[in-house]
Amino acid sequence: MRGAAIALSLLLASCRQTTPPPSGADVDAARPSIGLRYLSGPAETGFARVERPRELAFPRDHGSHDEFKSEWWYYTGNLDSADGRHFGFELTFFRVARAPLATEPRASAWATRQIWMAHFAVTDVHGRRFLSAERFARGALGLAGATVPPFRVWVQDWSVAGDADAEHAKLALSASDERFALSLELDAVAPVAAHGDRGFDVKGPEPGNASFYYSFPRLAARGSIEVDGMSTAVAGVAWMDREWSTSALSAGVLGWAWFGIQLSDGRELMFYRLRQSDGTANRYSGGSLIERDGTVMRLRAEDVESEPLAYWTSQRTHVTYPLAWQISIPTQELALSVEPYLEDQEIDRTVRYWEGAVRVSGRARGAQIDGQGYLELAGY
Repeated sequence: MRGAAIALSLLLASCRQTTPPPSGADVDAARPSIGLRYLSGPAETGFARVERPRELAFPRDHGSHDEFKSEWWYYTGNLDSADGRHFGFELTFFRVARAPLATEPRASAWATRQIWMAHFAVTDVHGRRFLSAERFARGALGLAGATVPPFRVWVQDWSVAGDADAEHAKLALSASDERFALSLELDAVAPVAAHGDRGFDVKGPEPGNASFYYSFPRLAARGSIEVDGMSTAVAGVAWMDREWSTSALSAGVLGWAWFGIQLSDGRELMFYRLRQSDGTANRYSGGSLIERDGTVMRLRAEDVESEPLAYWTSQRTHVTYPLAWQISIPTQELALSVEPYLEDQEIDRTVRYWEGAVRVSGRARGAQIDGQGYLELAGY
């Protein structure tokens, strides 16, 4: 798999930070930050572009869209055991095209235009442990891919598979590494939520700087988690995020904070805060507030007030991340405090970013509310 890893590393080279690491940082801190949700760098020719709205089509859109430069399947969630232990998990699959479909194919069975990467991480709050792993594969010889129907996405033996359409999903999730493993059954409690304009989500003023984006924002999860040889039965709630595009971050946008939150009143909140070089939120930041009946309220940058409250610095990479946040939507009388279950949930692999389980408290129209979810911090 070394060739696949090198190919993907080259594709991600454009995601390197454009500012120098802080004083005292070691060489590792200059490694690429994640640029997988919205690849930075100039848009490439020959790939399809997300230029206008279209109706999402299921189950087709759960599968791969190889005509676009990149796409991803994100599964995150919070799990509890009967004895009160809390866990977070992330299992994500990324496809990045090395060349457009129009290029001449090679005859070798190993030849492929698609490179795949998967990340797997578990947060053990009681044990104060965060474990992560990654895998690479080429999209050939059955090593990695995404198909429908039935739905399946996999990189080697890490996979999510089952049946899904716009209203329902019943999926089996499986991944294991040397020290930790996860086996879950996921059932959609809420239907697909299409973000932006029917799934057409604009990220900047440039033509084609957009993605097709939807989520299953609430999946009931049940199964087992294993850490250092100890297996535990768990149950909880998961989130699935899907995007595909041939997009680029606008000049001056260095990264983002992404929130996927399930609230105790049955609603869900997704918001991404695109961070400009001066630290302020870009005007193309956005998200969705999803009602209990599945109605999606589109959120624009001006609808959401977001402020970092506390920071944490990684002892490995010397990178500082804003881990505690205040998120408010004044028109909905919703004010939330977000804080991590564990500070050190930094994924420091081929690409580096912070993604971890968070807990939420606050008020909604004067009443107390709580929740949980996941926070992703990229470009730091």
